[in-house]
Amino acid sequence: MFFALTGHTAVVTGAATGIGEAIARRLARAGALVGVADVNQCGAVEVAKAIGDSAFPVHMDITQFGSVKQALDGVVARTGRLDVLVNNAGIAGRAAPVWEQTDEDWQKIIAVNMTGLFNTCRVAIPYMRGRKYGRIVNLASIAGKEGNPNMSAYSATKAAVIGFTKSVAKEVATEGICINAVAPAVIRTKILEQLTPAQIDYMTERIPMRRTGTPEEIAAVVHFLSSPDCSFVTGQCYDASGGRATY
Repeated sequence: MFFALTGHTAVVTGAATGIGEAIARRLARAGALVGVADVNQCGAVEVAKAIGDSAFPVHMDITQFGSVKQALDGVVARTGRLDVLVNNAGIAGRAAPVWEQTDEDWQKIIAVNMTGLFNTCRVAIPYMRGRKYGRIVNLASIAGKEGNPNMSAYSATKAAVIGFTKSVAKEVATEGICINAVAPAVIRTKILEQLTPAQIDYMTERIPMRRTGTPEEIAAVVHFLSSPDCSFVTGQCYDASGGRATY
């Protein structure tokens, strides 16, 4: 099949639900052995069990470097390799104008959406460099390009994901490692429960297709970027926005 991942080991963060779960299922169908990583250990176990023999649960708190290192070291000890890392885990944060945001609001979203990405990449990349091969896909957002009102922290961190992706991709561009981002528009997942109906309407009305996306549609884009076929694509941000983003 195209974009085959037979024999590859992939780790997907935030894979106990939503987009992450859809990505884990898709990569497993493509032949990968998938580490279903999440801070929600019970959820990770359930998803891995549902996928079957081609998946296993990984408990990981991406905000803590020690947890990330222990988890990814364990994956490599178990499978002998780490070919694909999908940094999907993220939070929307509390919906409020910037003057109502607290230190706790700001620091929490920074810890998950930015520091978590930093932690996983600095552990995973040395393994990939050792084998001169790797694929990393970071989940950004259309909010990181356009900014959504009352989501300043989320928009800022997703812009940071795009910048981080472009920077690190250049650092390893000659080592067989491709690093890209995907920027979805609003996707129908549980993360929407953190937003108000007005925010969801604001985002959906700006999508020319006039609908939300599905986790499976995002997983399809991530699948290509996780595959060996993604051999001359790096440092890019792929929009999956139903036409909202045109640049």
